[in-house]
Amino acid sequence: MKINKLNSIIILGLVAIISILVAQLLWTKEAFTIEQKKLSQKAHIALLEVAKKLYEGTNHELPVQNPVQKIANDYYIVNVDNEFEPDILEFYLKTEFKKMNITTDFEYAMYNCQSDEMIYGDYISLSKKKAECKKTVYFPKHKNLVYYFAVRFPNETTYLFSSMRFWFILSTALILILLIYVYSIFTLLQHKKYSELQRDFINNMTHEFKTPLASILIASKYLIEQKPIKEDKKLYTYTDIIINQGNKLNGHIEKILDIAKSDYTPLELKKESILIVPIIEEAIENIKLKYPEASINIEAVSNEYLIETDIFHFGNLVYNLLDNAIKYCNEKPEVTIKITEDNNCLKLEFTDNGIGINPKKISFIFDKFYRVQNEKSNEVNGFGLGLYYVKEICSLQNWKIKAENNPEKGVTLTLSIPYKK
Repeated sequence: MKINKLNSIIILGLVAIISILVAQLLWTKEAFTIEQKKLSQKAHIALLEVAKKLYEGTNHELPVQNPVQKIANDYYIVNVDNEFEPDILEFYLKTEFKKMNITTDFEYAMYNCQSDEMIYGDYISLSKKKAECKKTVYFPKHKNLVYYFAVRFPNETTYLFSSMRFWFILSTALILILLIYVYSIFTLLQHKKYSELQRDFINNMTHEFKTPLASILIASKYLIEQKPIKEDKKLYTYTDIIINQGNKLNGHIEKILDIAKSDYTPLELKKESILIVPIIEEAIENIKLKYPEASINIEAVSNEYLIETDIFHFGNLVYNLLDNAIKYCNEKPEVTIKITEDNNCLKLEFTDNGIGINPKKISFIFDKFYRVQNEKSNEVNGFGLGLYYVKEICSLQNWKIKAENNPEKGVTLTLSIPYKK
């Protein structure tokens, strides 16, 4: 069900983004057409005004029929039944185009009825010098017209694209978003695939370990009860070591299985109101069976701190924090658990006198299977799952946990729990 749901979300996301992109491209095309029409209308109005001005002060009247004809998208001719000077035409063209906010380059030519040919006027550039502008441009001759001039906008397409810069930026942004989405989905699916392979490998590996380990523990427990073994101190010690190490290995296997299971189905917490100090004291007694030389103290103003949590997982959380604090220590382990109240928050600080953590690596200590490489890493057994388990329990209950090095030596892990009296 989860896979089908994920696939549905991915497909819906792709369809939505592609639909938006297609719509954006259609809007862009429509916007280009509208801009083209606007330029055509402005050019038409400007050229009509130029024709009117060329008729002013003459004995001729402007023809009833529209003198402006659009031959192509960038090419216009204007029928003027009257003689006119090139300089005057150029002045009027510049003036009217400026009024209509037509800011692209243009070129014009006039028909000479005496020579029966088009005479090139000039290339008017708004961005380049005249010397840089091309001069040889072909203007076709039109029949049935005596006095007329032609205007061409050679950079019309570029001008229209520049006026639509916002649309192209938006389209480019959408394409980038689509590419990022596709890449993210691909990465997510790859990560999911590797995660499933890893979980399957861990499950198979640990289950394969459990069967022979269970046989070893059963045989060892039976063996240690035998009279010859009890009478031989060395054999008894060796058998006891086998049992202890077997139980330790079995604990590691169970922890790995729990973590692998929690990746697929979240841990279920059976919350109840508990006094935390007795739970911490019980965890201290258990950890001292493993590390009898450790010194662990509780500093608390009250023993009545009551919180809503799962008693089993909270006890494991405290045990893991203490175990981690004691393992990485070169001298007699000393751990202080300080409990304080701060702004509706209960803080549990686990301070040790260990070797500390490299500041560059301290942010990774809660990652699954991560172990800091230091002088104790080869001596300490583990899989890098203890603090990951602690982080998971905290995340499920919206608790916060952070680690920081002490000024002199050791590390302090601070657990922040929402708290109301």
